[in-house]
Amino acid sequence: MSNASAARAAIPGLFVLIWATGFIAARFVAPHAEPLTFVAVRVVAVSLVLAGIAAALGARWPRGPAEWRDAMVAGLLMQGLYVIGVFWSIKNGLPAGIAALVGSLQPLLTAMLARPLLRERVSSRRWSGIGLGFSGAILVLAPKIGVAGEAGIPVLPLAACLGAMVAMTLGTLWQKSHAADVDLLSNATVQFVGASLLAVPVALLFGDGRFDATLPLWAGLAWSVLVNSVAGILLLLVLIRRGAVAGVASLFFLVPPVSATMAYGLYGEALNVVQMAGMAVAAAGVAIASRG
Repeated sequence: MSNASAARAAIPGLFVLIWATGFIAARFVAPHAEPLTFVAVRVVAVSLVLAGIAAALGARWPRGPAEWRDAMVAGLLMQGLYVIGVFWSIKNGLPAGIAALVGSLQPLLTAMLARPLLRERVSSRRWSGIGLGFSGAILVLAPKIGVAGEAGIPVLPLAACLGAMVAMTLGTLWQKSHAADVDLLSNATVQFVGASLLAVPVALLFGDGRFDATLPLWAGLAWSVLVNSVAGILLLLVLIRRGAVAGVASLFFLVPPVSATMAYGLYGEALNVVQMAGMAVAAAGVAIASRG
């Protein structure tokens, strides 16, 4: 296998690892910043970093109002509503591992919408894998929904996280259908500008502005900006361009086991036997779906 082929083969696994850290970062910064304020600072910072990289590399910027609009809509959904929902839900009591699992339901919704919206056929094998992954997700979620105390899953944060998952799904479908030949770097930059146009007003209207200038917060912000956002979104855009959208989305089934392992090691977020079995089922589902 050539170096280029090996690099391409490594992209899905690298994306899963990077994406999984986003849920851990949300938990890490939660004691130090109000979530809406943190998200606003994050997306503005990412916009500036990506704009600098795009300018330095001579990236081709969108041509005409339609391309600018399409990128901003994708960013509003994928980087605005999605990130706001995830950070708010974790700040308000949803365990990071469960938030990751809710996000992994995206493949089911993506597959359901891919055919009517993109005319993309989803094979029976891929449907089987998606269904298996969904079953695993249910095994993880069901035992704790609405249960009181630390062992439970609070309903409102769960609903916010589900809304974030829907926004991510719609953003992925929009990106696939409206950005076939755009420059990925400049497109990502404009996406985060679109997210900023949502996140900043939301933070000003509904946030309390708390942003403690502590070393852990700056470290969490740096990771969220440079690794989880800049590297993560560029890898996702590469995957969306290269593959069928339902197949790309199936990678999200692998995020919960990785996030849960990280959350267990860092924060002691334990899962019971049924939930761990559910994660194994979800991982088996993505193995089937990815072979579509």
